[in-house]
Amino acid sequence: MQPPGEGASARQRSPDSDRASRGHSRGNTTVGQVLCRPRVVPLGILFHCVDEDERTEFVSTRDLKMNRITGRAGGDNLIEMSPTDSFNDDINGYSQHASSSTGSFQQGQSAIDKQQQSKDSVFFRDGLRRIDFVLSYVDDKAGERKQERRRVYEANLAKVGLELETEDKSESEDGKTYFVKIHAPWEVLATYADVLKIKVPFKVNDIPDNTEMPMNWLSTPFRLPETIMHPEPDFFTAPFDKSKSDFFLIDDKETFFPPSNRNRIVYYILSRCSYLREECGDKDKKGIKRLLNNGTYTAAFPLHDCRYWKKSRDLHCESERYSLYKHWARFLFFFKEQPLNLVRKYYGEKIGIYFAWLGFYTEMLLFAAIVGTICFVYGVLTYKDNEWSKEICSAEIGGKIVMCPLCDKKCGFWKLNSTCNSSWQSHLFDNVGTVFFAIFMGIWVTLFLELWKRRQARLEYEWDLVDFEEEQQQLQLRPEYETKCSKRKLNHITQEMEPYLPITSKCARLCLSGATVIFWISLIIACIIGVIAYRLAVYAAFASIMKDNPTTQLHVVGPYITPQLATSVTASCINFVIIMILNLMYEKVAIWITDMEIPKTHLEYENKLTVKMFLFQFVNYYSSCFYVAFFKGKFVGYPGEYVYMFGEWSKLRNEECDPGGCLIELTTQLVIVMTGKQVWGNIQEALVPWLMNWWGSRKARKHPESLYSRWEQDNDLQCFGQLGLFDEYLEMVIQFGFITLFVASFPLAPLLALINNIIEVRVDAWKLTTQYRRPVASKAHSIGAWEEILSGIAVLSVVTNAFIVAFTSDMIPRLVYMYAYHPDGEMNMKGYINNSLSSFNISAFPLANSPEEGENPAWFNSSITSCRYRDFRYPSGHEKEYSHTMQFWHILAAKLAFIIIMEHVVFMVKFFVAWMIPDVPSDVRARVKRERYLVQEYLHNYEVEKLKKQLSHNNCSNDCSCEPMIYPSLSKHEVLSECL
Repeated sequence: MQPPGEGASARQRSPDSDRASRGHSRGNTTVGQVLCRPRVVPLGILFHCVDEDERTEFVSTRDLKMNRITGRAGGDNLIEMSPTDSFNDDINGYSQHASSSTGSFQQGQSAIDKQQQSKDSVFFRDGLRRIDFVLSYVDDKAGERKQERRRVYEANLAKVGLELETEDKSESEDGKTYFVKIHAPWEVLATYADVLKIKVPFKVNDIPDNTEMPMNWLSTPFRLPETIMHPEPDFFTAPFDKSKSDFFLIDDKETFFPPSNRNRIVYYILSRCSYLREECGDKDKKGIKRLLNNGTYTAAFPLHDCRYWKKSRDLHCESERYSLYKHWARFLFFFKEQPLNLVRKYYGEKIGIYFAWLGFYTEMLLFAAIVGTICFVYGVLTYKDNEWSKEICSAEIGGKIVMCPLCDKKCGFWKLNSTCNSSWQSHLFDNVGTVFFAIFMGIWVTLFLELWKRRQARLEYEWDLVDFEEEQQQLQLRPEYETKCSKRKLNHITQEMEPYLPITSKCARLCLSGATVIFWISLIIACIIGVIAYRLAVYAAFASIMKDNPTTQLHVVGPYITPQLATSVTASCINFVIIMILNLMYEKVAIWITDMEIPKTHLEYENKLTVKMFLFQFVNYYSSCFYVAFFKGKFVGYPGEYVYMFGEWSKLRNEECDPGGCLIELTTQLVIVMTGKQVWGNIQEALVPWLMNWWGSRKARKHPESLYSRWEQDNDLQCFGQLGLFDEYLEMVIQFGFITLFVASFPLAPLLALINNIIEVRVDAWKLTTQYRRPVASKAHSIGAWEEILSGIAVLSVVTNAFIVAFTSDMIPRLVYMYAYHPDGEMNMKGYINNSLSSFNISAFPLANSPEEGENPAWFNSSITSCRYRDFRYPSGHEKEYSHTMQFWHILAAKLAFIIIMEHVVFMVKFFVAWMIPDVPSDVRARVKRERYLVQEYLHNYEVEKLKKQLSHNNCSNDCSCEPMIYPSLSKHEVLSECL
């Protein structure tokens, strides 16, 4: 048995997984309480019906051809928002099979009694044909062109075999919306399943499942019912071939393709169907996406199978949405494993892969959170052993050290013990445990990525995604690419003419795209520089206002409010607001750039968009943290020779770090941006769609007597959108960057991420199940370009954490002092503070740097002749006055040596771990070989049997008295070598 969160059996696919629940194979049809047996006639089906009670007979015909029938549909009186509202189920009848009178299915019948249809009907009014897709539109007065587009488009859909049924606007809740219901018959499904190479079952899996875990009973509280975890039996599968349909396990054509595959096929047709007559000759005018953009249709979506809080009354409906809500989307189930197979079955592989990755990431965060918490606890336990903080807070040492002003004019001299609190706080994160945790996270990242590859390989096999890209993705060109690339060239592999983009056009588009990306990144950097300028300007104002330290009058928080803290917090908040504003613009810019490049396939489109959006977000979110970690306090100069941001004329002197270091400020910046992003993201994800749905359904709540059909309920929900899943990935990858790139400054970051992700899994599940329309199912064999981005972040994180420990924290200077400069030959930290501060003669202060009159504190007088600053320089009067001491160079050498050693150690361990852990588990590799062998063997036997039957039929037709031929058993060893 596999651990929670991972599919435990091989590909869970069945030709008729819901056959038992559906009750029959549609050979007989129930009309009210009447048993109807179908008989084929030229115009459709003749139902010979016998009432079991009254023994009376009548007939009803149903045209099988595509007919647009306008009539009333079943409904409901409530949006998906509140399961506590009342329903009038008894009035509305029991199922979509009900009929009010004889001949209610007559061709052309347009008046169907609403009371006789189920409110959750997912079938046409005949109760037989499943609704695979729904189009909605509002027929406005000035919409003649839209009407023509719809007429031609729907006629073209009919030409390819789709069947349509229209609900008149008089039957909609708002009285102005039309709904076009689409059904794909077997011929259409089989044809396009062949085109798309959809894998279907051909043999029951015969490989025993030997994945039982030791002490499996410990995981019982975290497990879900087997029917939820594995909703389908286990089969070997092969790409569907319409010409060999009898090779596959087809028990019932109506249920052979599950709803997710059906809506995927229909959407494939919708996205390529033209909405202009052929004689117009404009090949660019096609696809449902363009029709949605120009307002011809208002929405296009597949239907949910029931309400999320209540099963459908129709036994033929799977009610998988209800199962997902009950066992997955409720927060009370946060400790349970995810029903990934059911998620995949209902929403498709692409969404299933996302939740599998998110669940695995959350599981791995548990280990990082435990180690990070231990490191933080170590800092708390060694809190009182902090010798340098004791010296800073001491009245005899820190109370007598006069520090030089931190800004020009508005800042006065100050005593070192004023930073007592920040020094103690810094020790919580700046200790020996930080070094250990930085190394641990470098190894954790490698384990996370390698183990995810194994989990992903298992899912690829279980979900029929092996060789998906080669067999399917290249066949699925984007409709936009097909229409915009008018030129054709020969594909030497397929020997078919295919559209292509000329190299000159491609280069021009890439150059324009690159220039746009550079411009927007420059805009981000300009905003960050503006925030830095704010910090420099405001610090002087805070220092002037707070020079008498009036905040000490405040209880509890008073002593902690300093000019440095006030500046850091306000700057971080402003930076966060700027980040949120810029994010709104980046998404549109990135989409525009990617559309302009005209990617060839959906995979290429998503990868290009992913890289651009991550590049924007990387600079947007991390630039301020990079500034604090690697630039602040590194280029400040010394008294009399200060360094200014834009030159001396700007009067914006570069910031200095506290004597306790800049690490505590990096921690503050990280906490504000990371926590703010997570809280805001969860509120936005959950609250915004809920409020919009609540507002959109207000009319339906006012009319409880009206019926509210399944398509109307879904139409009032929010659209998941093209970038719905993309935004979720981006949010998690940005979080991943926070907990890896800067984790040395904040060991509790993985704990915060773990808490957020536990909530995130259920919030994403809840909103997808309850607040959004059902997305079109799509396949994906991996998380795409995000995997490469995560690997890049993992490598970069080793470098950034090594530099943070070396240059941002005071760990290396302290170790150098303890081992090389310790007093009296004893290895201790006594005297470190005095040793780490240089001295400057106050009389040598330039007038531009001297505090203005009244800025100095009351205790400052003319008897104080020198001030201290944070650096390792020779004092005034020395032959090397104000130049760096030898200790400075020793410390610099130690920092560089630490970076080299840490990087090499972590990278060696990373490569060793990656080499030790194979990307594909051995049992999965064996199963893949077994399946490929079986496909070859069974196809071989199938062709032999087909040949036998054909030859026998031919021989018997020529001479019926002949003896049956004895066919030699054909060798099949040739099918084994390549597979095994």
